[in-house]
Amino acid sequence: MTSAGTWWQRLRGHLTRSAPDAGSRRTVSEDHHSQAEESLRALLDDPQVPAAVRSSLAADFNRLEAMLGKLERGELHLAVFGRVSVGKSALANALLGENAFEVGVLHGTTREASPRPWQEVAGSGVHLIDTPGIDELDGEARERLAVEVAGISDLVVFVVDGDMTTRERDALVELARTERPLLLALNKADRYNDDELARLLARLREHAAGLVQPEDVVAVSAQPPPLPRISLDADGHEQVEMIRQAANIDALRNRLTDVLTREGRTLSALNASLFAGRLTDAVARRIVVARRELASKVIRQYCIAKSVAVALNPIPVADLLAAGALDAALVMHLARVYGLPITRREAGGLIATICAQLAALMGAIWSIHLVASALKGISAGMSTVLTATAQGALAWYATEIVGRAADRYLAAGKSWGDLGAKRVVSDIVASLDRDSILREARAEILRRLRSQDAVDS
Repeated sequence: MTSAGTWWQRLRGHLTRSAPDAGSRRTVSEDHHSQAEESLRALLDDPQVPAAVRSSLAADFNRLEAMLGKLERGELHLAVFGRVSVGKSALANALLGENAFEVGVLHGTTREASPRPWQEVAGSGVHLIDTPGIDELDGEARERLAVEVAGISDLVVFVVDGDMTTRERDALVELARTERPLLLALNKADRYNDDELARLLARLREHAAGLVQPEDVVAVSAQPPPLPRISLDADGHEQVEMIRQAANIDALRNRLTDVLTREGRTLSALNASLFAGRLTDAVARRIVVARRELASKVIRQYCIAKSVAVALNPIPVADLLAAGALDAALVMHLARVYGLPITRREAGGLIATICAQLAALMGAIWSIHLVASALKGISAGMSTVLTATAQGALAWYATEIVGRAADRYLAAGKSWGDLGAKRVVSDIVASLDRDSILREARAEILRRLRSQDAVDS
């Protein structure tokens, strides 16, 4: 699996350098497009992603597939985002030149997001997406939807209708974290005179400093109120007719066209690769969790096997040798879980390292273990059962420590990290509830011993 991080840094370098000529820019853009498509296909088809992980992230993989389709079709998605009733839908309709999106005044009217084709820019079909308002009634789910839509769009127009509120500023910061290019549109600009408008735009540029480029803060009037026109009828009576005004969105349209012409295909590739990078990280985290869960199950299985083997073996001390073999098998099994196979010799060396640290921490426990092994051979009846159970419980506990330490070592790629083996083993011992583990072990061993007695009889 590949990460988009390094590629993205390289891409941003291309975007911030002086603009190449049109033919060269097109070639660079197509290269980025091809790289993004390859990255998405590689992640979609990666055989190393376990089926369970792929299933748990099904929605993200479906979105990734949709993004690949968008890249292949040469589409660009432009999201219109903002607070309730600032005129997002009206602005989207004005850009489209038709009433494709519902417009309302109470608590917002947009309930879902769906793309509508706008126009073709530099060979790419641009689609507009109207998003739910970020503070509508029952808006928590719709707010998540709005952020998600913005996160998979190639460019976002953030719409306000006055000085920015704290909530709007927070939302703008959140959107900026998606690394999506942002334009800030002051709608309903017709409500202000020239001086007021200039001051308000300056104030918005201050709010958006570091998030939106100053030239990307523009004023628009998506749906200016109609103006009255008075005329006289044939009888000399005054007639008032409300004349609808045309939308004034040229500044935004021109800026969008300029940005999309120069960087549209590159932005689309960047967006898809960023999403692929985030999904790659999510897959990696899920795989780690899945491996840790499987490793825990494997450790428990070996704890049971070793403790019962120790409890049932009638030969003093020899049970410890059998237990050592099981510990080696456990380490080798865990190595396969993490895709880092090791030899029996390597497993033995790892166990020796762990046990050397345990010897200093748990010398008394190992003494009891050896004494119990000797006592078991000369005890009889219930005493043997109790002694065997105690010894088996200690074997369980020791295997728990060996398994967890080996798990930590393998999860870190066969490394103890900066802390070293001593600190890792010490932390594991400190984190375990020894009494709880011993109680569980004794109960499980007794249950199995009784089951064995029932079979023998």
